[in-house]
Amino acid sequence: MFDFPAATMPRFNIAPTQTVLAVRQEKDADNPQGIFLRWGLIPSWSKDKKMAASLINARADTVAEKPVFRAAFKRRRCLVLADGFYEWKKGAAKKAPKQPFHIRFKDERPFAFAGLWEFWKGEDEPEPIESCTIITTDANETLAPLHDRMPVILEPRDYLRWLDPEPKDPAELKELLRPYAAKEMEAVAVNPIVNNSRNEGEQCLQLA
Repeated sequence: MFDFPAATMPRFNIAPTQTVLAVRQEKDADNPQGIFLRWGLIPSWSKDKKMAASLINARADTVAEKPVFRAAFKRRRCLVLADGFYEWKKGAAKKAPKQPFHIRFKDERPFAFAGLWEFWKGEDEPEPIESCTIITTDANETLAPLHDRMPVILEPRDYLRWLDPEPKDPAELKELLRPYAAKEMEAVAVNPIVNNSRNEGEQCLQLA
């Protein structure tokens, strides 16, 4: 369905400000294209890139109205691709480290988060930065013991509808921004080395 960049290597511990694999549909392109985007949205009107650290997520209930996301929600929607993501649970003891959990589908199939993307060119930047944010919604029953929110996971049948660069009725799009069915998902305790974003590799997914 999509065309992807040639060098696409698996990642196991992606942190904000790093690049993620995404798909977008530009207005003049025939097909959706795979692209690497920086995670942490930088609005096109921003004077610097400092805002990115606080804009890694956008709430589904306010994304259409909030000024920082409103323009991207109208015309620059994307899919952020993954086969899992992490959430943490506080330890029983006061100073105990948090236990990471890998959230995924039970059949381990890949999926796509609902995202937004932006184009930003800073005065001191040699190249423009294309960045993204991931939309979140209320947690389903699988996520609720760990966090009160979760990323929006779209159904494949809704991909092209979400990617369409033409403006849509915000209410129509917001219908897609709902919690995914908990019965298809699982949360598996994994290696605490995930707590350090410098750690990479398959060992991150070793069972705790």
